[in-house]
Amino acid sequence: MATTAKSESVKSTGSKKSAVKSTTKATAKATAKAPAKAAPKGGLYDFSKNMEIFSRAVKVVPQGIYGHQSPALTVPGEFPYYAASGKGPRYTDVDGNEFIDYMCAYGPMIVGYANDEVNAAAIEAMQQGDCFNHPSELMVKLAERMVESIPHADWAVFGKNGSDMTTWATMVAREHTDRRKIVMVKGTYHGIHAWCTPGHGGLINADRENMLYFEWNRLDQLEELFRRQGDDIAGVIMTPYHHPAMAGSILPAEGFWKGVQKLCNDNGAVLILDDVRCGWRLSFHGSQDYFGFEPDLSCYCKAIGNGFPISAAVGREELKTSAAKVFLTGSYWNGAMCMNAALKCLEILEREKAVEHMFAMGERLNKGLEELGDKYGYPMKMTGPATMGYLVLDDDPDLYKIQRFCAEVTKRGSFFHPHHNWFLSAAHTAADIDETLGQCEDALKAMG
Repeated sequence: MATTAKSESVKSTGSKKSAVKSTTKATAKATAKAPAKAAPKGGLYDFSKNMEIFSRAVKVVPQGIYGHQSPALTVPGEFPYYAASGKGPRYTDVDGNEFIDYMCAYGPMIVGYANDEVNAAAIEAMQQGDCFNHPSELMVKLAERMVESIPHADWAVFGKNGSDMTTWATMVAREHTDRRKIVMVKGTYHGIHAWCTPGHGGLINADRENMLYFEWNRLDQLEELFRRQGDDIAGVIMTPYHHPAMAGSILPAEGFWKGVQKLCNDNGAVLILDDVRCGWRLSFHGSQDYFGFEPDLSCYCKAIGNGFPISAAVGREELKTSAAKVFLTGSYWNGAMCMNAALKCLEILEREKAVEHMFAMGERLNKGLEELGDKYGYPMKMTGPATMGYLVLDDDPDLYKIQRFCAEVTKRGSFFHPHHNWFLSAAHTAADIDETLGQCEDALKAMG
């Protein structure tokens, strides 16, 4: 297994949860009622218009901004809330502040905002008509492309969201095995549907009565689940490495993935790879290629269309009949525009050797951050693969240091999320990284 980043992790603690709960409660107070203010001294960004729009939003939208983009998950009042435009690795908010973006729209932007080639492909398809009574030939071309580039793929299907694909994949596993139980890693995000949502509202006990859980890298725990309930385990769904929110990322231990694959094979369970977040940032051929194992089904979204809404699942030939029996549809799911955008995006990623470039840029950023942290007395480590790093500061049990650091950097022009893994794109350049590191140094000086 090739690896280019440290495998450090941070335990999630009760104090972290308390800190976020406090932040969540404070969101409306810190944002909805924030008065317009003059630009602060020192060249720091001002978010007055962002706050004004949010004050309108809370009157007509639940939470103002909901889900993963909620201000409560960053530092309320210290980050932008609304985007206006973007090009390449940068975007501009409604106050006119420009950011070098290290979240890449939470992953979808992989070849740059408003990429000319991808947009041209989307417009070309759109001008012919997007949503018809039938799919276009582009659906077949994209499926052929997926099968050609992903070793374990013999067929492909498409949707619009990652949740569409992960939920459908678990249903295919149940259909194929005639079993009920699905196994997942504790603390992993697989979407917003009832069996896996991190939320609490609207759930009933029955939603998860057929879910089983084990801890990342604990092959012994998975073995015990199979020993006790193996004849009723339909599938195991996992991400390529463990990337929880509010904690450092953890790479697979030596032999872990091979052990998971063997347990599934020996017990007749379907191994499902949730590659929604990592797809095309670790390998052009799927994240299983990077870590060295072979799933039965894989789910993709985010980067496949460079921001155009499309998701996909691929699988082995022996699962094709079961896949055909699990109803899958949506009014807009076979739209030509997003499929042509995806075809062009995949073409660019392969042609430009984008994965290699993203690793190089990520390593440059990670090395610079760790050196600056040591220099200014804030030791820090980047965890996870270099293309998708998660920053951890030493001696930060309540996460206040990482919140302040990310807020200080963001106010200077580079968007750093304090509680989510970051993303590099093929559009980031060495000059962008160096500009960001300069902003990081200024932020650390300000922190004292």
